[in-house]
Amino acid sequence: MADKSTFNNKLIILITLVASLGGLLFGYDTAVISGAVGAMNAYFINPLDSDNVLASGAIIEFKSIISVVSVGVLILFGYFLFKFFKKITSIAIVIVFLLITIPLFKIYFLDLPEVLTENLRNSILGFMTSSALVGCILGASFGDFIANSVGRRNGLIISAVLFLLSALGSGYPEAFNIFGIQTLSSFIIYRIIGGMGVGIASMLAPLYIAEMAPANIRGKMVSCNQLAIVSGMLIVYFVNYFIVQGQSEEWISSLGWRYMFLSEVIPASLFFLLLLFMPKTPRFHVLKGKEDQAKSILDKLNVQASSDRILAEIKKSFQTKKAHWLFYGWPVIIVGLLLSIFQQFVGINVVLYYAPEIFKGMGVDTNASMIQTIIVGAINLIFTIIAIMTVDNFGRKKLLLIGSVVMGISMIGLGFSLFSGTVGFTSLILMLVYIAAFAVSWGPVTWVLLSEIFPNSIKGVMAVAVAVQWLANLVISWTFPIMNNNPFLVDNFNHGFSYWVYGAFAVISGIFVWKFVPETKGRSLEDMEQLWLKKEK
Repeated sequence: MADKSTFNNKLIILITLVASLGGLLFGYDTAVISGAVGAMNAYFINPLDSDNVLASGAIIEFKSIISVVSVGVLILFGYFLFKFFKKITSIAIVIVFLLITIPLFKIYFLDLPEVLTENLRNSILGFMTSSALVGCILGASFGDFIANSVGRRNGLIISAVLFLLSALGSGYPEAFNIFGIQTLSSFIIYRIIGGMGVGIASMLAPLYIAEMAPANIRGKMVSCNQLAIVSGMLIVYFVNYFIVQGQSEEWISSLGWRYMFLSEVIPASLFFLLLLFMPKTPRFHVLKGKEDQAKSILDKLNVQASSDRILAEIKKSFQTKKAHWLFYGWPVIIVGLLLSIFQQFVGINVVLYYAPEIFKGMGVDTNASMIQTIIVGAINLIFTIIAIMTVDNFGRKKLLLIGSVVMGISMIGLGFSLFSGTVGFTSLILMLVYIAAFAVSWGPVTWVLLSEIFPNSIKGVMAVAVAVQWLANLVISWTFPIMNNNPFLVDNFNHGFSYWVYGAFAVISGIFVWKFVPETKGRSLEDMEQLWLKKEK
């Protein structure tokens, strides 16, 4: 936006801290489930084994929820297709997809008998655990519509309300069961609601910060959102630990898991209240034709001389505000989508979600694995802070390249240590080095780039990129236990195979960054138009 001396440090930092609470809740909500999986299995799933009527009802509702969610995701991604392709092409793609998937969905899912087999039991448990990720996809898909209709700030307020509803409904799904369904299904719906809050916040929090911060510190400010995400994860690890400390398994299975979810009410309430006092972004005001309000906010963020110039730049960038999403060609779209995909395919959430199980697989006992999980969270936090201090000086591209190289070496090395059966201190060090490399690079820098690279006139593409990121997260989270527990792969590779896969993706991500990702350090958001127009020519 301006030179160092022309912007209001205190106001920008305050806005960043408040918006970053959305990131904290993002991390909090996605990680809270890790401490409750065992208790939820005992509370929700085990009773199905001894009650056929209850099991039959749960299966019918499970099929219904999956069907509704699938239709919702299909409609949203169909909408995105119409933004990219011509009407006839989009319709043809949708028809072909439906002709292939509907028969398969019916035969291999809907037509399954209402009998609780081992596979179906695991499917229900798995979906109950990961249902928030489905909500994340839906929430991120709505992000563009929400951002452009009610605004970035108001969209974050909506996400805060969703976090509150999810915390209450997940903690006491019986008391808040307004749907007339089983408690298990009520819990799943409230987790999806919370996931929608995460999806909205994951797009709008970095976008809100990016549109408020000056170019020379924008990377640092947006990276604070990633710092908040990993802080939320670390905080909830401690919250879960203190909730269950010294308690019996019976108490944890009946009440302890409830307190884990209810604890989210505190940060969600704080987020909601503080947002009420935050301004809307100047770019949203210009989008709605309210230039006076935009000028007023810019005057508070900058000295008057620079705010006039910035307002003129914003107005110019919105001259093509209704541009087709391919107005700047495919390069910007592909770069944005692949940044999101690679951030997940390097395997980070496997490490974060399954850390206790991974450590147990290395021969570590339960108590030690929980301590090492906290160490993972601490390393994640420390190196995210380092990224914040370096991203605006060192540059986005260099950090991504360094991260890819170190992650690739660490993951491949970890795979060989597991393959050779020499797990121990070396394996732990390799995992911590991997976490540090991700935290200083792909963790925060991906969000910085996603908030920067899309010109104002096609900013809605960020919703697709974020939705694809959550879809990639879901794919990786589901496929890890499949690969890690596959008898053939275990017999031949001794749990090392999946880590080689993630290491290979890390190497490929580095080549992608080297060849195709532009450096955006120091560029204004309005400069993005010229960057991609030049590339298209």
